[in-house]
Amino acid sequence: MTSYLRSLYKDLIPAVPTVSRAERWRSCAGALLGIMLTGWLSVAALGPQAMVTLIAPMGASAVLLFGVPASPLAQPWSIVGGNAVSALIGVCCAQLVPDVTWAASLAICLAIAAMFALRCLHPPSGAVALTAVLGGPAVHAAGFGFVLDPVLLNSFFLLSVAVLYNKAVGRRYPHGQQIGAQAAHQTADAKPTARLGFSPQDLLAVLKEYKQVLDVSLDDLEELFLKTERQAFSRRFGSVSCGDIMSRDVLTVEFATELGEAWRLMHAHAVHALPVVDRVRHVIGIVTRADFLRHVEQENLDTLAQRLRALLAPNPQSHSDRPEVVGQIMSAKVMSVQDATPMVELVPIMADSGHHHVPVVNGEQRLVGMVTQSDLAAALYETSLAGAPA
Repeated sequence: MTSYLRSLYKDLIPAVPTVSRAERWRSCAGALLGIMLTGWLSVAALGPQAMVTLIAPMGASAVLLFGVPASPLAQPWSIVGGNAVSALIGVCCAQLVPDVTWAASLAICLAIAAMFALRCLHPPSGAVALTAVLGGPAVHAAGFGFVLDPVLLNSFFLLSVAVLYNKAVGRRYPHGQQIGAQAAHQTADAKPTARLGFSPQDLLAVLKEYKQVLDVSLDDLEELFLKTERQAFSRRFGSVSCGDIMSRDVLTVEFATELGEAWRLMHAHAVHALPVVDRVRHVIGIVTRADFLRHVEQENLDTLAQRLRALLAPNPQSHSDRPEVVGQIMSAKVMSVQDATPMVELVPIMADSGHHHVPVVNGEQRLVGMVTQSDLAAALYETSLAGAPA
């Protein structure tokens, strides 16, 4: 009996929270700002003489919008659609069912059914339906006007604050609810990392068997599974870093390097990309053959060879619109990794995001090497042999 009670006690203890202290304070500050602005804006819109300007269920909505903004239950359609349909059902039940208990019970039942049907499940909307039934003379006197103000008005103001606040503090909101990102080459093929591992269809099939509401977005769930796979891979094959597999003798160019010189370097050494660095070897860009070809298309000549020669030839005209140096055609947004970054983290960068060359920097953000898809493929092959059973 004692062991049973001890086991029951452990089951009832909440799991250790993984939310950082900063994230908790962001949630609290967001709820404070959200309710405060919603109240002020509602009073300004309805006037101080209005019988109802701010309803209690907005407090529960604030918990979701600012505390768990990634939840499917906290998305814009959930709060607007859920609150509106629940308020409408609550008003109908209050007017058509004389018994208060029956009206309240029926309002909750029908509100949940409607939210499931409309895919806008929002727990605070249950309280909205109850408020329409139990809110007293002021709410009953408003009738169907209660749906518009204060319910939809409060919902709109709170949602607007949530969108602005969450973006301001670096959160992704609204949060996407779809899985299976489009391939980098805009084709129908699945991402390379999804062709042998689990697929979005596998995840959807398992969730269908689960048959319950899961309070986590599908894209977050997919990302967690993928990160778990990479973590397991890293644990299995050891801590091989980008610094272990990178090429160290890296050809580089500067911003002012002439296009002809950069192209000759790439051709002579059979490379497809050159990091662009400043005088202290900070990476400020990368120039690839694709960058050259993109600007070649702008030359009004017949053949590709003619266009390329025209691009690379010295330009006697000053102040010409034609690019002359690497800095004018390079990609300034460069994906780079630290030399201590685990090798496994390169897989989604190169396989799914379409990066073929990734500069490697040290703790001072200075270029120390380059990892290509060939380097990564060779390293994965060698580590798989090392980890294979004898």
